[in-house]
Amino acid sequence: MYILTNLFTTPDSNQLSQVISQTVGPAFVLGAVAGFVSILLGRMTAVMDRIRHLNDIADDESARVHLKTDVPRLRRRLGLLNGAVLLALASGVCTSLLLFVSFASAFLRLQHVYGAAALFFLAVGLLGAALFRFGHEVWIGISEADHYR
Repeated sequence: MYILTNLFTTPDSNQLSQVISQTVGPAFVLGAVAGFVSILLGRMTAVMDRIRHLNDIADDESARVHLKTDVPRLRRRLGLLNGAVLLALASGVCTSLLLFVSFASAFLRLQHVYGAAALFFLAVGLLGAALFRFGHEVWIGISEADHYR
């Protein structure tokens, strides 16, 4: 009965103001995740273009055929980037869900502290895992650059 009564009452301005101030941080995280995904997708495109370029080298081109040996390493980088994108997108989904839960709980006048904390913890953990995979890909890319000298 309590929840049904609260469904039809709107939160007061103080409660909405508090929820808005509490969601500013997650909103910035969501923007950062979007920018990070854009960077990851740009790198994925560059790696895929490089793979396509190397696959276009004919087997009878003796001067450049040795470059094809880097395709497995490029595929590994592509896998790391793909994993990073998926983790970053999952982080963005958790952050979006956090924003939704925060406002929905304000309208329902429910406490959301533990749920919001768990979602934020999960979102930051997923973002950290994505950054770790991205760092691994960058490390492989740098060692690959040393390979061409």
